[in-house]
Amino acid sequence: MDDLRELYQQLILDHNQHPQNFRVIEDATDTASGHNPLCGDEITLYLYVENEEVKDVSFQGSGCAISKASASIMTTIIKGKTVKEAEGIFDQFHIMITTGETTGDMGKLAVLAGVHKFPVRVKCAVLSWHTMNNALHGHNELTTTE
Repeated sequence: MDDLRELYQQLILDHNQHPQNFRVIEDATDTASGHNPLCGDEITLYLYVENEEVKDVSFQGSGCAISKASASIMTTIIKGKTVKEAEGIFDQFHIMITTGETTGDMGKLAVLAGVHKFPVRVKCAVLSWHTMNNALHGHNELTTTE
């Protein structure tokens, strides 16, 4: 179990140091910003949705390793999914990150399953997800984890 925990920690650090899709989408159809006042995490999420499919997704911002890794992994997973599929993954992730329970194959998201044991860090992990959910539904107000 310690080897698995170490692997998960390394994956989080790798996504923090080399985040995927860390850029601006100039022709984004939806954008939303999020802020975690407790940790200082800030994110701007960019979505390009066409025919109810997330054709492209990216983010910019700064934050702790968990926040940045969660955003990075999220962008790799929802790209190419339908809006409905992205909403379903959001629901699965929210259950996992708040309870530790997984529903189905969580893929790379499983590296964040242990975060539920640290309630203060849950807000770091969910920031990008709530921001994405708001962007998908056209809610442009600042997403906060308060």
